[in-house]
Amino acid sequence: MSRAVRIDRHGGPEEMKIVEVTVGEPGPGEIRIRHKAVGLNFIDVYQRTGLYPLPMPAFMGNEASGIVEAVGPGVTHLKAGDRAAYASRPPGAYCDVRVMPAATVCKLPEAISFEAGAAMMLKGLTAQYLLKRTLPQEGLKPGDYILFHAAAGGVGLIACQWAKALGLQLIGTAGSDEKCALAQANGAAHVINYNKEDFLVRVKEITDGQGVKVVYDSVGKDTWAKSLDCLRPFGLMASFGNASGPVPDFSPGILAAKGSIYVTRQTLFTHMSNRETCQSMADDLFDVVVRGQVKIPIDQSYPLEQVQQAHIDLESRKTTGCTIITL
Repeated sequence: MSRAVRIDRHGGPEEMKIVEVTVGEPGPGEIRIRHKAVGLNFIDVYQRTGLYPLPMPAFMGNEASGIVEAVGPGVTHLKAGDRAAYASRPPGAYCDVRVMPAATVCKLPEAISFEAGAAMMLKGLTAQYLLKRTLPQEGLKPGDYILFHAAAGGVGLIACQWAKALGLQLIGTAGSDEKCALAQANGAAHVINYNKEDFLVRVKEITDGQGVKVVYDSVGKDTWAKSLDCLRPFGLMASFGNASGPVPDFSPGILAAKGSIYVTRQTLFTHMSNRETCQSMADDLFDVVVRGQVKIPIDQSYPLEQVQQAHIDLESRKTTGCTIITL
């Protein structure tokens, strides 16, 4: 038996209930994993509310670390006793033990703790595909300016550090002076408190009127229009979230008027669609963490029994860095 967090309908945090479930043996291509820690992410909120609808009833959570207890037929990259971590479909990580597909589960290096492993996979792999795989037409090279919204969040703080290691000039936005200071302490070259300053005006000042090569935006509706104006000609608007709500409909003609710019809407699981790519991305993430270029900031921790409060705090922007759920 295992505790697991289930919703029977989309809605608020109160819809999440802890239930007891039976966990069986892994089938072909599956593993059974006993979790040590679980990651909390905004995609969990999107799935709970129905912005990203799930068939009901649904189990919650997309990221965790733990010990592999058993492997099914055809699984060769993992064995019982391995330390492992993942960001994976289907949801169901908010639990003690689960059976799940093995393809996107990666062996966790001994040098990385279970807590960091649970906190880093979805957010770290997101930062990896953004900075390494979601690139403007001319690519990115040391010295280039990029704009990263929500720079004090879990993905943002990892991206700030990684961008600095790559020599990029990351301009980070956040909603308070404290969050701006945190982003700057983690490697942001410039920070903008969007509740005090017009981020478009500041970006133009910082870049001497040129604009940035790429905007990485998980905020959505509230930052969309001005973000397009922050781009230099042929720049890339990379949308990867909707924290403030979905982006409104727009005419493709505005992309021409704003400098023949590009727009893309990215998802992590598209990048992780095959075992080889998933492992390559994870290896890149593990490397920068083990070498100390990227540290995983775990700023909040909640026991499973407080999962509703964890969601409340995440949605109200009370959290910074990464948040884990302990078991």
